[in-house]
Order: sequence, then structure tokens, then C-alpha cells
Amino acid sequence: MRTPYEHALASLSRREFLNVSWKLGIGAALLSSGSQRLWATPVFDSYPFTLGVASGDPLPEGIVLWTRLAPKPLEGGGLPHVAIGVEWEIAEDELFHQPVQSGSTLARAELGHAVHVEVDALQPGRDYWYRFTAGGIQSPVGRTRTAPSPYTDVEHLHIGVCGCNHYEQGFFSAYRHMANEHFDAIFHTGDYIYEYAPYDGKSSRVRQHLGEETFSLDDYRNRYALYKLDVDLQAMHASAPFIATWDDHEIDNDWAAEFSETNTPPEIFRLRRAAAFQAYYEAMPLRRSALPTASHLQLYRQLQFGRLMSVNVLDTRQYRSRQACHDRSVSNCTDFADLERTMLGSRQENWLQDQLSNSHAHWNVLAQQVPMFGREATAASAGNRHVMDKWSGYPAARDRLIGQVVDAGLKNVVVLSGDIHSHWAADVPRIMNQPDGESVAVELTTTSISSGGDGSDVASYWQDIAPTHPHVHHHSNRRGYLRCDITPDYWQSDFMVLDAVSRPDGLLSRGARMVVEPNNPTVVHA
Repeated sequence: MRTPYEHALASLSRREFLNVSWKLGIGAALLSSGSQRLWATPVFDSYPFTLGVASGDPLPEGIVLWTRLAPKPLEGGGLPHVAIGVEWEIAEDELFHQPVQSGSTLARAELGHAVHVEVDALQPGRDYWYRFTAGGIQSPVGRTRTAPSPYTDVEHLHIGVCGCNHYEQGFFSAYRHMANEHFDAIFHTGDYIYEYAPYDGKSSRVRQHLGEETFSLDDYRNRYALYKLDVDLQAMHASAPFIATWDDHEIDNDWAAEFSETNTPPEIFRLRRAAAFQAYYEAMPLRRSALPTASHLQLYRQLQFGRLMSVNVLDTRQYRSRQACHDRSVSNCTDFADLERTMLGSRQENWLQDQLSNSHAHWNVLAQQVPMFGREATAASAGNRHVMDKWSGYPAARDRLIGQVVDAGLKNVVVLSGDIHSHWAADVPRIMNQPDGESVAVELTTTSISSGGDGSDVASYWQDIAPTHPHVHHHSNRRGYLRCDITPDYWQSDFMVLDAVSRPDGLLSRGARMVVEPNNPTVVHA
């Protein structure tokens, strides 16, 4: 039976076939069955691996390898609408003297010539190096690492947490520093791109978006390409496996399920969302299980790192109820207290309950997007203000999730979040408006890579928050990332900060070190 690609080739006229062959330097071979297959061996007029390489979603015996062929990255890639053969290799050493596996795949035009290779039969808990070849041209070499065996007592993990990299608002210098960390894995909390049109110049920006606000598939592809051309971002991806989830700006600011920020009719917004979903999949080292349909992309999943850490990657955008009270910060509308409102959707809630109830890991991680600890929480409930786009704007959903943690008897839950462009280390109170009450988890919120510009040591509102928020143990308004060292005896987090992102040589330092101890859901100052 012919593949769709073979059907497309068969439909070419002789003149069209010769034209494509001439442009790409394609060689064709007739199989004995009589079906015709084209093995593309392109002759590129410029380097095809302009967007670098990446790996992701580490399993004990497998990893996803990613690249995208794009000799003209800001012009949709610059390739004709044909599939192109790509070879891949993975080895035990950076010089490929000890090869482990190799193979070939097709970079399909329907996916923007992106490549997702799922390599299996690897050894757990070890480093590998990989590369691609197309048309005789080799890609950069990337380092990756498999997860430990699920039955192994792991003594140490070294992971990074980052998010919110706005191209216009700062250089991605933090990614260069992350690349030098040699992390076992890197979790990105979302806002990998920003969909906005170029800024109008009222204040300075270090760089500028190309094109207008993103709506079409080509728009999103070009925006991802612009970001991925950054050498520091490429270095980060080539240094460690990536665990991706999205927040809002990969699609549209503050989107919620089928609802856009600007009240676009849902049937129209779904068209934009489908384009954004496809571009996101094309740009990320995700498994085939995440291949999007017109209305859905499966993003929530669990990754296991031995007996030490279980990571539940959540999706708080695709299934959530629309923000209450017209997305204002006062909770005096009836829908705010609606018990049916959700952040995760019923299916994801049930899935998470199963993961937590059956976990035997030393540390259970909720790797997600928006803060849960309650930056807006105060002991005074009357007139309490909430940011409706965060967990504080979904009190019933938050109560259900906290209830799952309590019912599972877990006291080793660490929530990882981002979105708000500042560092926070906080206890997660069982009742949000009782910040000095019982804590059920610890939340570590990473600041942005560049969003918000240089920032400051603390935000202007910190003096108002600090006296009434005893559950908050650290805050910084600088840019940077989290560096986490995890053992059975402690979870240590270094809050890494840059003095500036308005210049590419910002100085990195450790702003604070916070520790969490087993079975004690509260942050301890190191």
C-alpha cells in the first residue's frame, strides 16, 4: 500500500518530477514491487540546520531527538513541498567513536520539515550524544541523557527550571549559563515564544519581532524560527533533554480552552489555535503521542526518574474554564465561586489523582505553568483580590487538587511554576486565604529568562505583600532560572539571577538557596 507521500509523488507530472529533482538533487529508486519511492538527497544552497538540535521527554530506555530543516528559517523554512531524507546517529561519546544506533527518517513538508525521532533500547541513566545528516551536511552535536530505571534508588538529580523568554525584552543569556550546568533535564514552564506584533517603540527593546502578531501556521513557524536562531537558546537545547509544556503566549495571551483574550468567536479562535498547536509540536522535542489534531494536543504526561522523582507535567490552558469576573481582580461575581469551574478539566484531574494515589517516589512534582501558592492571599477574606488567570482565580479547582494531595497522604509534593516573571519560594497553604495555616506542598516559581527586562532585586509590591504572607520565603524580581539538586534527603534550589538582560554579557549569581526536607512541606532557608 502506498503511503500518502508516495501518492503525492505519483501524482507529479514528468516535468514537475524533473523540476523537483533538479532543485533538490533527488535520486529516485524503483522497488521490485513496482511502487515508486523517492529518497531525497537534497543539495542545499545554505545550511539546513539553522535551528539547531534538541532532545526531550527522557525515558529509562529512550529519548526524543529533534531538528528542523530550514535553510531559510524566516521564510517558512525555504524548502519545497516534498519530504526529505534525514539520517540520525546516537553514540556514547561526543566524537561518535562509540556509536550505539543510527537510522533514517523523513522530514515531511506537512510538518514544516521538522523531525521527531523516538530512540529506544538505550541504557538508563546515562549520557548520549546525537546528530543528524541531510544532503551530506551534518547538524550540530547535542548531548542528552536517559532517565534512571524506575526501580533504581537514585542518589542525585540535577535539573533546571526556566520559562518566559520574550525575544524583544532581553537577551537569552540565562540559557547560555544553563547550557554550562550539564543538567539531567530541563523543565520549561511555558511562554517559549510571544505572539505579539513588534513593539511600537514607546520604550526601548533590545531586539524586535519580525512580522505582525501570529495567527497563521506560517506566522507561528517564523516566530519559532526567530527565537530558535538565538545561539544561547540553541546551546541550552543541545546541552540536556527538554521537558516542555506551554502557557498562554504560545497561542494567545490568557487564552482559556476555546476562548481568546479579545473575545474572538470560539469557532474562529479554534482555527488560530489549531495553527499554534501544530507549530508548537513542530518546534518541540515531543513524542508522537502529542501529534496534534485540529482541536487537541495531548500534553499532560508523567515522567519517572527512578524512585527519586515522579514528574507530572500538567496542562492548565487547554481544558480550563474561562477566567471569572471578566478577568478582573475582584471576586464579587457569581462565576468565581462556581464549583464546576476547572483548571485541568475532569479527565486530567482524574488522571492526576491516579498518579498521586499510586506514587511511591521520594518526590512528587507538579510541573506546570501558573502559581498556586497565593501571591494574592491574605488573612482578610472580605474583598480579597485575586489574579483570575492564576490558580487563585479558580478556588474550587485549587481545592480539588489540594484535596488530591491530602487524600493521597503525600507530604513530599513540589510544585514548579513560572508565568509571573519573578522568583518565589513559598509554602502552599491548604486554604489559600490562611497563609499561616497548614501547608500541603512547596512551590518553587522560576523567574523569566528575559520577559520584563532587567527587573530589580524585589518588585515594587513586595513591601505590601511581605508582612501578610508568612508562607513566602523568598522573592526576587531579577531574570534567571532555577537550579535544583535533588536527593532522597533534600531538595535544594538555587535561585540564579542575572544583573541585566538588556546586554548579552549579564553577570550570573546565586540570589538565594532554599531547601525542602522529606515529609516536611515547608521551605527551609539554607
